[in-house]
Amino acid sequence: MDTATEQRIKTLVNSTPVVVFMKGTKLMPQCGFSNNVVQILNALGVPFETFDVLSDPEIRNGIKEFSEWPTIPQVYLNGEFIGGSDILIELYNSGELRETLAVALAS
Repeated sequence: MDTATEQRIKTLVNSTPVVVFMKGTKLMPQCGFSNNVVQILNALGVPFETFDVLSDPEIRNGIKEFSEWPTIPQVYLNGEFIGGSDILIELYNSGELRETLAVALAS
């Protein structure tokens, strides 16, 4: 990944407390996995922003290298990679996600 793409990704992940790199937008997810993440965050009432990787091939490929995670969606909390759809589902079902978000967003 080139330096410019890496810097754009760093700016995006630090632009808001919760950001999701996904296919589509929070109003119109373009895949089931992205929709799962949106539904979970909406159910928890968490404010979040999204970046549509379908609109930018450099970010779409770069984010995978940046996080060392091969799939999309990808969720970042306070600039830190949390995981994708499966991990968010597990964290949500265990109650851990609500707790993690509450602590992170309170600081």
